[in-house]
Amino acid sequence: MRTELLPVPLAPEISLHLAGGGTGLFDATGGEFRSDVPPPFWAFAWAGGQALARYVLDHPETVAGRRVLDVACGSGVAAIAAARAGAATVEALDLDPAAAEAAERNAAANGVTVRTRAADISDAGPADVILAGDVFYTRSVAGTMTAALRRAAGSSGLILVGDPGRGYFPERLFVRRAQYTVPVPAALEETDALATGVWEMRNTMHSSTNKL
Repeated sequence: MRTELLPVPLAPEISLHLAGGGTGLFDATGGEFRSDVPPPFWAFAWAGGQALARYVLDHPETVAGRRVLDVACGSGVAAIAAARAGAATVEALDLDPAAAEAAERNAAANGVTVRTRAADISDAGPADVILAGDVFYTRSVAGTMTAALRRAAGSSGLILVGDPGRGYFPERLFVRRAQYTVPVPAALEETDALATGVWEMRNTMHSSTNKL
């Protein structure tokens, strides 16, 4: 998919290699879903990732001096924001090798250091803060991610999720910390803006490393 370096609408301090505004998720495959090739989620600034990036940039104390993990990182926007906000280390993971490559390319474009790997959260090293943007978009993915985050909560100081009201988001497990109106491509979301929350997982709220 062809991309160009563009500022992130909600976090223009960050620029990403993104598909143009009129491009849809499956345009590169002629509008068809292919089970053998993951869709290029990494080529779009999804609302959840944008909201996380904005929150981290506006609240650098959330990540400053800490080990940060961005799971299902896509473009890497949340990881890049954490690096800009002073995280000690930042790791970005995605099951799609193309997404890991895109996150590495985007980090370099923004002059920050982010370790990227094609892996899932079970392969991650220890982290003080876990970021996850737009990871509850299907029932199966949501179930897998919820279980993984709940397992990780015991060893991580803080888990923050960006979600624009996807149908499978387990809201009962989270407390909302912020909400943004996030500009999004109409070709992607069938609207030009989404109300998007930044949510903290409940069983990380009273961690000794949580300074919020």
